[in-house]
Amino acid sequence: MFRNLGGGDMTTSYIKPTHPHGITELCDEGGRLYASALRSGRIARSEVATAPCLIDFALLHPDPDDAEWLRPVPPSAALAKHLHPLEREIQDRRRRSVLLTESFEPFMDISAQDPPTTHAITVLEGANRINAALDLATAECRTEVLTVQPGGGRSEDRLSEALERGLSVVHRGVRLRTLYQHTVRHSPGTLAYAERIADENVEIRTLEELIERLIIFDRTVAFIPATDD
Repeated sequence: MFRNLGGGDMTTSYIKPTHPHGITELCDEGGRLYASALRSGRIARSEVATAPCLIDFALLHPDPDDAEWLRPVPPSAALAKHLHPLEREIQDRRRRSVLLTESFEPFMDISAQDPPTTHAITVLEGANRINAALDLATAECRTEVLTVQPGGGRSEDRLSEALERGLSVVHRGVRLRTLYQHTVRHSPGTLAYAERIADENVEIRTLEELIERLIIFDRTVAFIPATDD
């Protein structure tokens, strides 16, 4: 193609087309031509114009006696060439898994000696961890989500997150029940959220005063704000 690089000069640049296939899924034409080259011992360079993958994947190489012809690489040699990096990657991953196991082994020994301690409360710090835990609980929820949202209207970002999570459970037939304070009746953003999430499985009510924020999934997992007490 021609591209104007400024200054009035026209410079020609060539972009090599990429073949849409990988070595594990040669097109029918590529497979046919490679088989033909193996049977006859060589193939005309002009014939492989429609299957550049044969050269890109090193299945053919130039004939040293005639530049117009190509010779096929033996399948065993081609296979070994492409398997080598994969096997090396597998070995590297196995080596890393062994090192990782060894690094945790002392801690596993300690854990096996002492009886495990079960905590009913897990403290989550940081927005990323909190949102990840909420997303997981939302994905695993099967019957009901109960939420308490004190205060006035929430920010647009918060409402967008709530709408995305809410729709994900409502569309699966999960019941969603929410308590707001009366003040949200004057919040355009909250009213728009309620209108978009409206469904037979959704129930939204308001009260004069509410406790702290609370989210309960299937009445088994609850998210509450962490305070000093």
